[in-house]
Amino acid sequence: MSTRKRLGAAVMVLMGVLMFTGCGNSDPLDDGGQSSSSQAIVIGSQDYYSNEIIAEIYAQGLEKSGYKVDRQFRIGQREVYLPEVEAGKIDLFPEYSGNLLQYLKPDTTARTSDAVYQALSKAMPNGLKVLDQSKAADQDSYVVTQAFADKWGISTIKDLSKVTDTMTLGGNSELETRPYGPKGLEQTYGVKVSFTPIEDQGGPLTVKALNDNSIQLANISTASPELKANHLLSLKDPQGLFLASNVVPVASKKLDDKAVKVINDIDASLSTDDLISMNVRSTTDQESASKIATAWLKDKKL
Repeated sequence: MSTRKRLGAAVMVLMGVLMFTGCGNSDPLDDGGQSSSSQAIVIGSQDYYSNEIIAEIYAQGLEKSGYKVDRQFRIGQREVYLPEVEAGKIDLFPEYSGNLLQYLKPDTTARTSDAVYQALSKAMPNGLKVLDQSKAADQDSYVVTQAFADKWGISTIKDLSKVTDTMTLGGNSELETRPYGPKGLEQTYGVKVSFTPIEDQGGPLTVKALNDNSIQLANISTASPELKANHLLSLKDPQGLFLASNVVPVASKKLDDKAVKVINDIDASLSTDDLISMNVRSTTDQESASKIATAWLKDKKL
């Protein structure tokens, strides 16, 4: 074949490739250059094992219904992840109604579960909404050892005013500035405490500090397995320092009606006893969030 003929054939092949490429770009199934992961529902969780389990339940529930999911777990505390949610980088996040409301509206007067949920629905930033709240509750509480309670005759937070010894409160560092932290404790109950940070979400380090008497009061959630396992007493809160805090999903507009129903069905089946049981499997049995979530969904036939 002459050089001119070979050159002509090469040009024809090149034109064919370009035409094929152009047709490919007009394919109605093409996503316009977006990756498939960009179409996934991004689910986040706090850096808290119990919250991660709930997020994993949401993720597996959505996957069973045909949705793609991008897990962004163990992000951190509310000050870190909420701006990401508001910016649209996260589409679904398991939250706790009372704590979230108090973060968004520190001066709220809502205290009961229904009042908190109603106020929270109105306080959500643009582009975000709360789905149905669960009956499952996991709220902050102030905890003492049974020995300390017996010594001072304590059963409520108000009773702490009987203690004449110096008291130190332990909890994650952000507790120091939270409305229910040392300042709120003094304003609501007239109880003064010093504060020391212990960054384990009321886990073994916090429990050890209580038992060693290096702290006398700790912030531990009501669904923590540490309470029963270590004979700790969660003090009653007659004046509502802590808001009722039910599990509630925060969602972006990206969730369609089908996805919303999946999450609402999950939350309707979740109980406080479920949370405690799953938390035991996580902390005592050292099972993964994925395994715990799979077993819970199977048990609930979801």
